[in-house]
Amino acid sequence: MAEKIYPAAKPTPNPTFPATKAQLYNHSRPVYRPQPRRTRSICCSCCLWITFTIILLILIAAAAAGVFYVLYRPHRPTFAVSSIHVSQFSLSSSNKLNTKFNFTITARNPNKKISFSYDPVTVSFDSNGVDVGDGTIPAFTTAKKNTTALRTVVSVTGQSVDDSSELKSDLKSKKSVPLKIQLDTKVKAKVGGFKSKKVPIRVTCDGMKAAAPAGKSAATVRTADAECKVDLRIKIWKWTV
Repeated sequence: MAEKIYPAAKPTPNPTFPATKAQLYNHSRPVYRPQPRRTRSICCSCCLWITFTIILLILIAAAAAGVFYVLYRPHRPTFAVSSIHVSQFSLSSSNKLNTKFNFTITARNPNKKISFSYDPVTVSFDSNGVDVGDGTIPAFTTAKKNTTALRTVVSVTGQSVDDSSELKSDLKSKKSVPLKIQLDTKVKAKVGGFKSKKVPIRVTCDGMKAAAPAGKSAATVRTADAECKVDLRIKIWKWTV
């Protein structure tokens, strides 16, 4: 068997000397290596800076609130029912309610350096879930360490009452009925030359009982047990707190 002869490999040409410009350029040029993406590190840095900014703003707001409290000692205004005289509280045979109340409430400002300005106040009387009177109080201002008496007439004419209502049975039996008062308005505070934005508030007074007057004389509602609560009505998106 004849031995197979393989062709000899081509000899490697010797590099030229001296080196050409192309050889020098390729020798000094660094090898390209793809760098890792820095997207994640940039996002982390942004998150850290945003968090730091939010914390800083919270600390500044807390410090400003602390300084404001130390300087002015702010307190909420307080309200108290002074008197309620019932001139009319009757239910017709067709279940139509007619009422008339002479209402007096006092607004007190306990602050030494803050005054309050109120928009017109909407007043509503409620008994066992039935609207038994509506009225308004004009806009007013309470100066520093001042108490203001507010008077108005609250009434309703031809208000329908269901047959199953507890109010109807109490009036038919001439019993006293529970009375709840609600006041809605907006208030802004004034501190020196600074005036705040108007903030909605609701005053709720509970713990009273009213009876129909006997004859032509008005009935007086006992208000000593009435308790009034003031709540801020701040709206956050769709909710009111």
